[in-house]
Amino acid sequence: MTRKPSRTSLLCPNCRRLISNDEPLCPYCGIRKPGSGLKNNAMVRGMSDPDLIFKVIIGVNVVMYIVSLAVSMVRGEGIGITGNPLSLFSPSNEAMLFLGASGVYPIKVAGHWWSLVAANWLHGSVLHIVFNMLAFRNLAPFVMREFGTYRLVIIFILGGVASYLVSFLAGVTFTIGASGAVCALVGAALYFGKSRGGAYGNAVYRQVSGWVVSIALFGFVVPGINNWAHGGGIIAGAGLAWALGYLERKRESQRDKFLALLCGVVTAASLLLAVFTAATTIHIR
Repeated sequence: MTRKPSRTSLLCPNCRRLISNDEPLCPYCGIRKPGSGLKNNAMVRGMSDPDLIFKVIIGVNVVMYIVSLAVSMVRGEGIGITGNPLSLFSPSNEAMLFLGASGVYPIKVAGHWWSLVAANWLHGSVLHIVFNMLAFRNLAPFVMREFGTYRLVIIFILGGVASYLVSFLAGVTFTIGASGAVCALVGAALYFGKSRGGAYGNAVYRQVSGWVVSIALFGFVVPGINNWAHGGGIIAGAGLAWALGYLERKRESQRDKFLALLCGVVTAASLLLAVFTAATTIHIR
């Protein structure tokens, strides 16, 4: 009976370069024990796949939007089908509340502190989610290229949480949407351009500054926009980018990987709690 030869090489789970599986340190990025089973499990490997990260983030937003429509209809509250394109296919406020809308009322009255996480994955109409996902799809590749996959996840999730915390402290009553998290990516790009400097950095900074001005003007012209979340997201994104660093100065580390994984786990738990809360209200009704 012929024994199958053991694997002698693998892709480093951090920098994705080919190395020997018994290396104590990756010779390229310096990660310790790159061949360990923990660092090569499917979940951790998946978080380093850019295409998968994009699909998961957009997919979760789409799924939660569909769930919100379903909850609204099952509760007998209907969905927005009017001539106003801004409110086309809108879940009810009650469905949004139970699924994790954030703000003063959900947090102080209903006690939904987890809404600081869950609200980032909810949207109020079909145009709302389309605009936010298009903005994410345009910004995320740049942030991922300059900061890395794990840091993108951290900036997006923690930046979104910070944006809703700012909204709560500012007294915003009821709010949803991924725009705060998307603005955190804008803040990260703004920091990168200013910090890096040079022709490339200055060009990035000028372009992103234009986006910031556009976001501000849009927020003051269009009613119902949560400007506190947008501003909080931009500031949080810049702060996280400063704290984490970008690849040109510092490679991603095990700390980044662990924090990204933790953000993903907390997000999943918050969304599961949101769905359970909404399902409970349907049962009671």
